[in-house]
Amino acid sequence: MAARILMCRPDHFGIEYEINPWMSRRRAADRRRAMQQWQRLVELLGSLGASIELIEPVAGLPDMVFTANAGLVYKDRVLLSRFRYDVRQPEAEQFARWFREHGFQVVELPEGHYFEGAGDALFCGETLIGGYLFRSDVRSHHWVAEQLGCPLVVAELINPYFYHLDTCFCPLRPGCAVWYPEAFDRYGRLAIEQAVPELIEVNQEEAYRFACNSVVVGEHVITPTGCPRLHRTLRLYGFEPHEVELTEFQKAGGSAKCLTLRLDGEDAAAWRTA
Repeated sequence: MAARILMCRPDHFGIEYEINPWMSRRRAADRRRAMQQWQRLVELLGSLGASIELIEPVAGLPDMVFTANAGLVYKDRVLLSRFRYDVRQPEAEQFARWFREHGFQVVELPEGHYFEGAGDALFCGETLIGGYLFRSDVRSHHWVAEQLGCPLVVAELINPYFYHLDTCFCPLRPGCAVWYPEAFDRYGRLAIEQAVPELIEVNQEEAYRFACNSVVVGEHVITPTGCPRLHRTLRLYGFEPHEVELTEFQKAGGSAKCLTLRLDGEDAAAWRTA
């Protein structure tokens, strides 16, 4: 079965505000180049057998392009995001409408919770790994895990450049993930090490090139450019790495994974094939 991935054209993408250390309105994104980079990612995903579904971009919502933040998909349900920053909060309504129109049951978190979907919550096997502090909060991860009835490991993110879990942790298959351990506090590192038997560590240089913000489609892993060390290691683990230039989106703090949301579940999620 082909991977189903939700994406959003970068028609309105740009650096219009600053909500993470990567973003600077003085360093504008080149929209034409961003469109070319996004289209190349779409083409590469298609060549690997993925089916791309699109949500209509909305003027005034430049970060809608980062569909990973829309919610956490679990079978026919989606736990809808509650964005921390008000500039992103209107995205939730757009995504909720799309999910309902496409047959998903939309589950909304209680008021006062912050949860940014697959940006901060990723399955590795049966366990949900939740990153918290900068965008999502601990109680939201516990609430989500209770709704899904799954084991949960929470890890505090301590480096604002790695403000979402998917910038420093990428599940490859059940029990195996890529990560940048320096992005987590000591407890978080220990918790992840106990939950995930095989961990591939990226070095600092490649971590800051968004090496962990990669897309996994079966045995294929799409990384941003500039991650040769990770590529060599991935081949040793039986994966086929690919790279795509996504520098315009990195100006906003996102890369390949941020631009995609698996509608059929990540390959590393044990429930996907259960």
